[in-house]
Amino acid sequence: MNENVTLYENERIDQLYANAIQIIQSSEVFSFSLDAVLLANFPQLPKRGQIVDLCSGNGAVSLFMSQKTPAKITQIELQARLSDMAKRSVALNQKTEQIQVIQADLKEAPKLIGHDCIDLIVCNPPYFKDLPTNHKNPNPYLAIARHEIHTNLETVIQTSAKLLKMNGRLALVHRPERFLEIIEIMQKYQIMPKRVQFVYPKADKAANILLVEGILHGKKDGFKVLPPLFTYDAQGEYTPEIKRMLYGNE
Repeated sequence: MNENVTLYENERIDQLYANAIQIIQSSEVFSFSLDAVLLANFPQLPKRGQIVDLCSGNGAVSLFMSQKTPAKITQIELQARLSDMAKRSVALNQKTEQIQVIQADLKEAPKLIGHDCIDLIVCNPPYFKDLPTNHKNPNPYLAIARHEIHTNLETVIQTSAKLLKMNGRLALVHRPERFLEIIEIMQKYQIMPKRVQFVYPKADKAANILLVEGILHGKKDGFKVLPPLFTYDAQGEYTPEIKRMLYGNE
């Protein structure tokens, strides 16, 4: 690891033990959560070519993926502070040859990266619609990460369709209550849903996380609903699947 990376006030370094990845985080901005770990482990990663991480935040998903593929990864993040943290985390993990961080609105991504050239896009977008009735966090960093203030689901999917090459894939982590909307918008932009997995906090609880993957110009047949994934067992401990993602094979 690079010991010369700068840490600013209220920043810390957290580690995902499964991947030996260290990430610069701060309680003042949006930190990675289980959603990022699940998304990084959901799609089959290409062995070569290009991956784009939209709404990349502090870069957690890209860094986790980088341990499992040599493919080039480009992060697109709107917020300057998060983008800066991501750049320093990339340097901290000595990944500057593999991972590029671009601070930009994701709508600009096709202009900055190119059309029809990406093998895989991953995205952990804002989950909640920007409605007047929705309570927003007073912290603007958290509000932008959680609510569709600067982008929305349709923009994410429409932009992904422009970036992806033929048969390129889009993988999203989102909320189950927006499942039907995701499926509908994907098909509107010629991204055919292919794999879905619901994640449950416990076996007796409703799903609280959705993972979905689609293929640009894919066929309608071959849709799969994967086995359910449970976060905690009856004793409140992480299940073996989640432990493997977080801590590796101990």
